Amino acid sequence: MLQTTPPPALSARRILAASFVGTAIEFFDFYIYATATALVIGPVFFPAGEPGVQQLSAFATFAIAFLARPVGAALFGHFGDRVGRKATLVASLLIMGLSTVLIGCLPTYAAVGWWAPAALCLLRCGQGIGFGGEWGGAALLAVENAPPGRRAWYGIFPQLGAPVGFILANTSFLALSFGLDAQSFQAWGWRLPFLASAALVGVGLYVRLKLTETPAFEAALSQAAPERVPFAAMITGHGRALLVGTFAMVAVYAVFYISTVFALGYGTGTLKYDRPTFLLFECIAVCFMALGIVLSGANADRFGRRPVLLSGMVVTLLLGGLIGPMLGSGSGAVVLGFLCLSLFTMGWIFGPMGAVLPELFPTRVRYTGASVSYNLAGILGASGAPYLAQRLVEWGGIAWVGAYLAATAAISFLAVLLMPETLRKAV
Repeated sequence: MLQTTPPPALSARRILAASFVGTAIEFFDFYIYATATALVIGPVFFPAGEPGVQQLSAFATFAIAFLARPVGAALFGHFGDRVGRKATLVASLLIMGLSTVLIGCLPTYAAVGWWAPAALCLLRCGQGIGFGGEWGGAALLAVENAPPGRRAWYGIFPQLGAPVGFILANTSFLALSFGLDAQSFQAWGWRLPFLASAALVGVGLYVRLKLTETPAFEAALSQAAPERVPFAAMITGHGRALLVGTFAMVAVYAVFYISTVFALGYGTGTLKYDRPTFLLFECIAVCFMALGIVLSGANADRFGRRPVLLSGMVVTLLLGGLIGPMLGSGSGAVVLGFLCLSLFTMGWIFGPMGAVLPELFPTRVRYTGASVSYNLAGILGASGAPYLAQRLVEWGGIAWVGAYLAATAAISFLAVLLMPETLRKAV
């Protein structure tokens, strides 16, 4: 059961700081690769040829981590549900951070040939496995310590790690764009954010090593031994929760990665914006994502999870019709307006998920269930989104990207309709 009395003020601050700081670092690691994918991974790690082919190859490496994330979710979920949340969160942060730093050390295709993209793919798997165990543990850390009626509010703190990590990632590349010419950036400048991750991981470990185990997990252990195989117990006993949780998250991922990774490649390639300008656009827009997370978390505790999510899915569906006339317009103000609107909407439907996915599962399989559903949705909604969007643009124009986005919104809308309201659920 989740805690029913508020934690002391100092303890609450420490808990929320740990859930926020860790996810911010993990998202920073993940987003610096996403940004590098749109800007530099293709020419650095793949043979010279058509720029479109290099870009598609880079987007393919981007997808690899999403395929590895459910593996990490099942692995870390197993130990998180058997051993505890704290140790698992420390391990996931270490694996993610080490993989990120090593990407910054890799030789180029020009230096070692196909060994370079092979090593890159291996380290992307490492990033995916580490990230797969991160979000679920951070969400449980916050939600399992929340006082009554405030689970969604506590659950937004790991969610806020996403916009903060994104801003840190993009401002890093923005600063490099201003400080380096294109040749220096491609030769070595892009590596600096990856190497800087080592210092950030040190901060995250310092915060997390001071944590204690969550009351909900300790209470579950006092009542019965943990599940021998939490993944099997989750599949056999909570398959419906897994499905609705997974498909509810699909639109969240799709709108985010279309509005960031794909849009960055489209803006600097097709629309011919210079890199610093479009990175600045995205940094401004992601502030609206943070605003959406905060507002939706507050409203999800007041009105319920389903009304907030359903309203956001409707707006996401409408975004599909706006992407052509707005993002495709090329006008700076209109493009920025679309990015702000789309990322605000993403924040609105992302915010409550920090509480919703853990609430769908009982304590004994909660780490596994929340993590696996979150990361399976990454495969469906995010792993191929930039690649598919690029293909759709080449095939029929940007309006087809809007149709793809609208389809993901419709899928998630139906999943939320089938989802129980968990606002007052005894968990």
